[in-house]
Amino acid sequence: MSGDKKEAFRCIKGLKVPFFHHEIVKRALIMAMERRKAQEKLLELLKEATEVGLINSTQVTKGFSRIIDLIEDLSLDIPEARSVLQCFISKAASEGWLCASSLKTLSANSGEKLLENSKASVFKDKVKSIVREYFLSGDALEVVHCLETELGACSSQLRAIFVKYLITLAMDRKKREKEMACVLLSSLDFPAKDVRKAFSMLIESADDTALDNPVVVEDLAMFLARAVVDEVLAPRDLDELLSQPGSSVGEKVIQTAKTLLKARLSGERILRCWGGGGVETNSPGCTASEVKEKIQVLLEEYVSGGELGEACRCVKELGMPFFHHEVVKKSVVRIIEEQEKKERVWKLLKVCFESGLVTIYQMTKGFKRVGESVEDLCLDVPDAWEKFKSCVERAKVEGFLDESFAFEEEAQGVKDKGSSSSAAT
Repeated sequence: MSGDKKEAFRCIKGLKVPFFHHEIVKRALIMAMERRKAQEKLLELLKEATEVGLINSTQVTKGFSRIIDLIEDLSLDIPEARSVLQCFISKAASEGWLCASSLKTLSANSGEKLLENSKASVFKDKVKSIVREYFLSGDALEVVHCLETELGACSSQLRAIFVKYLITLAMDRKKREKEMACVLLSSLDFPAKDVRKAFSMLIESADDTALDNPVVVEDLAMFLARAVVDEVLAPRDLDELLSQPGSSVGEKVIQTAKTLLKARLSGERILRCWGGGGVETNSPGCTASEVKEKIQVLLEEYVSGGELGEACRCVKELGMPFFHHEVVKKSVVRIIEEQEKKERVWKLLKVCFESGLVTIYQMTKGFKRVGESVEDLCLDVPDAWEKFKSCVERAKVEGFLDESFAFEEEAQGVKDKGSSSSAAT
């Protein structure tokens, strides 16, 4: 760095985009975080640019605000980013060129409790390797195994980081990889709140991404719409994302996704937006939605009098053992909704489990997913909670579930709510 302020001011003025000066502030602050020796010069440059009126106070505040929005991501590469930014804010406020009261609070924890930055940073590097390998091999099962090993206790923050980088890396590639990313995301069945968090981070950084990727709005909107079609997110999640403070580009992403979903035959168009066939299975060209439909059909045929062996063969031929939790989920839901032929469904689950076709991990995951949807089931089956509880107890007796299996808090909340209502009446 030459340190020539006059030249720097001339260049800033020559840009002729005073409404975009917040980007200069943001980039200067990031550079100051990364290059300790240049901190004093960069902060002095911003101070003088503000004092001479080259960068107005609104743009300065906006620049700092954007850094605050990105602090979680920055912390992955610069572990001390949060404390350094706090020092910058204090210094700028004390020198009079920043109105700190106009900024968001830079708390130690933002929303959920963050993981230790070092752990998240290591995981981020592993994610890139896992995703790149997946794009080459198409082996979704290997991704599942890797994540089970890396996630351990299944941290919400790590899942969000994985989804973020999965989509980020896919956006830089061709349609094939974009489709593969969508299929993998649907297959992993992460909690909606973690996927929503990932999209929130992607939307927060959309302004920056747009500088390198002009079609970021279209791509990210399509990923968002596809997540809704694949039932990874619910339509209400888009409203929640829209309610969060963000940039104009981020808002445009969400509005574009909503428009895509409202279009005629939107589901089919969105499913085929990148051609389909992202993951190699025994049924080439299948999307996650099509696999769900196949599971529904095989259960319908089996319950209607089909052979047990044929049903098991169909499950195996799906070629997606990492997605067998969907078989469990749909089976348990059918037991709750249709009591008449429930014994046939129980027999199918038992044979699938005992033969090793469905692992205890997939069985547990399937039951957990049903537990998360009890509230919706109660709309059609008022005593769904009691029936689900009965299913869990029987599964434990049959050995499908471990005795330590516990209901999700949401499901427990439904139970409590129902009990309260009964007591009130």
